[in-house]
Amino acid sequence: MSTRRFLAPALRSMTAAALAAGGYLHAQLYLDGYRFVHVVGPLFLLQASVSFALAAILLIGTPPLPLRAAAAGAALGALGGFTASRTVGVFGFTEHGLQPAPQAVLSLLAETGTLLLLAAWQVTVTRQPRAARP
Repeated sequence: MSTRRFLAPALRSMTAAALAAGGYLHAQLYLDGYRFVHVVGPLFLLQASVSFALAAILLIGTPPLPLRAAAAGAALGALGGFTASRTVGVFGFTEHGLQPAPQAVLSLLAETGTLLLLAAWQVTVTRQPRAARP
């Protein structure tokens, strides 16, 4: 049996879990008060919704490359928003450091984990099997 045969489904499930974790954190922050922040609040709700939807689609079966790319885009969007909110601001909204705690750190871990798992999954899916040795 090929290790790759078991690795791809495991990576798919772990990616979905990391993506859903990031979505959960954004939903929690939305409910905890971000819903009252102009423009940013609805973006948190959108991020949560997209993350949950993509996680569910990933669990249904092995998605084609565009769905994995969408999952990467959702994670990159969250990381980009995090970075922008701490540097130049997002629609006039700025935050500092790793606040709110612990959600900021957990979100960074979930989004980074999603990207790393997607990269590992992509390598697993596209790697050519070794030629059989005589």
